[in-house]
Amino acid sequence: MTSKLLKIQSRTDFVEEVYNSLVDAICEGTLGPGARLTQEDIAEQLAVSRSPVHQALRLLKKDGLVQDTPGRGVLVAPLDGQYLSDIYEIRGTLDALAAKLAAGNRAQLDPELFVRGCAASTSGNVRAMIDADMDFHFAVYRASGNRLIGETARGHWVHLRRVMGAILQASAQRASIWEEHAAIARAIERGDASQAVNLSELHSKRAHQHLIGEFDVLLQGPVKASTEEAAA
Repeated sequence: MTSKLLKIQSRTDFVEEVYNSLVDAICEGTLGPGARLTQEDIAEQLAVSRSPVHQALRLLKKDGLVQDTPGRGVLVAPLDGQYLSDIYEIRGTLDALAAKLAAGNRAQLDPELFVRGCAASTSGNVRAMIDADMDFHFAVYRASGNRLIGETARGHWVHLRRVMGAILQASAQRASIWEEHAAIARAIERGDASQAVNLSELHSKRAHQHLIGEFDVLLQGPVKASTEEAAA
């Protein structure tokens, strides 16, 4: 494993920090599909013991981000187009419900979300673009008043972050994404639940179509090579 991970500050319980560090590396592509993970290497890079690494890897296996491969150990899982497509369908349903409920509350989203989002979209910083996108959607989830929407969506967003990171490293962010976010926010603030739902569904559909359009191209690059290596 050649990628570099940042050392974690001294604490007694490092499982969450190790987990988050590995998720970030997987989502940002520094640990690509097929990358081999060893407890010793990770523990050395993060300056922690093997115990929290072992527990973090168990959580990553449960999330489907890493997998045991006979004879090769633990590898970063390949990208699965059908699974990701299924997640986008679930996300679309949750986003539409959140927008409907938020509109019922006539919620006003923080304008700073859009300032940061527009700045991130032109920055070329993949993590900033993903974080800004997540911040908007989770703001809508919170505005819905139904905390189960955000809790349900959070597990899916781990995989969404990963594919978004891979796509953003290979192509530009959709130019209309923050215009779509702003339109959803305006409908919510007006209390127009029908329009908020329609715009949210359209936004999700476009994101899904973008994924489908980019996925084959994505697999023709380094991701495909890593996936084939993992299967070798």
